[in-house]
Amino acid sequence: MDEIDKRILNHLQKDSQIPANELAELVGCSRTACWRRIKSMEEAGIIRAKVALVAREKIGLPVTVFVNIKTNAHDPDWLNEFASVVERFPEITEFYRMSGDVDYLLKVVVPDIASYDDFYRRLIQSIQLSDVSSNFAMEEIKFTTALPVR
Repeated sequence: MDEIDKRILNHLQKDSQIPANELAELVGCSRTACWRRIKSMEEAGIIRAKVALVAREKIGLPVTVFVNIKTNAHDPDWLNEFASVVERFPEITEFYRMSGDVDYLLKVVVPDIASYDDFYRRLIQSIQLSDVSSNFAMEEIKFTTALPVR
């Protein structure tokens, strides 16, 4: 990746629907060269997808919960089963295997506390977990999907 590719990525992360002419002008190349660079980055897997970012509050999902999970099972088969369980929960928007005191971290979005309680009950019935603790986000101060491409 050169500087033009990086500039393209920075602009696309702000607005993936920016017109090609405008993007090409902003990054300093022709429209055709810009389009080729984008296609090349898509084929290389650098650009994974072009999506719409939805305002969760406006569609009735104002509550964000970070769920810390500990388990006594640390084998690949258990993790595969857990990953399969996680896929069945649309409320889970992010899923990480962690280092430190917590084994896994989930980001969950729900309409309200009662909905989280329902989610929690379904989750613990789906797979054996040692400890589940939840932290409710009080305020979202920064949210971005843009990576710092430099």
